[in-house]
Amino acid sequence: MARGITRRGMLGRLGALATVAALGRPLDAVAQTPAGPPTPQFGQQESVEAAMKRLFGARPIKDGSAVIKLDIPLIAENGAVVPVSVEAQSPMTPQNHVTHIYVIADKNRIPVVTHATLTPEAGQAFMGANIRLGETGDVRAVIEQSDGTLLAVKREVKVTVGGCGG
Repeated sequence: MARGITRRGMLGRLGALATVAALGRPLDAVAQTPAGPPTPQFGQQESVEAAMKRLFGARPIKDGSAVIKLDIPLIAENGAVVPVSVEAQSPMTPQNHVTHIYVIADKNRIPVVTHATLTPEAGQAFMGANIRLGETGDVRAVIEQSDGTLLAVKREVKVTVGGCGG
């Protein structure tokens, strides 16, 4: 089981918060807030620039149009369900292989919509998923190779109905 809060732990904390509300005074055992703003993780709202900096730092991202095949519709009739697939068409060797594939939607409130981690044994660098797009904008596919090289392609997708923003 992954480390983190369990159902029992959450119920205990909710019970402590209810006690605090009923008594009108704080308890020392109630969750403490860390100093400073929290660092965004996958699935939290952040800007595209902040997400790219968090994921890739200052490393340069090269054009990957010769290596990456991004398959996504140009017009998404329903932004709530947009199929996307990414394939890296480069030889995978144990010395240099694709370690991560990221799909980033520039106009989403949460730009990193999905990612996959691959091993050398995968044999092929491919991922497919259904993503949600809030509005018309660029969708990027970024692959990271084991030698640290970053390659990216992007395509504009027009969203006509639905999506994150309605």
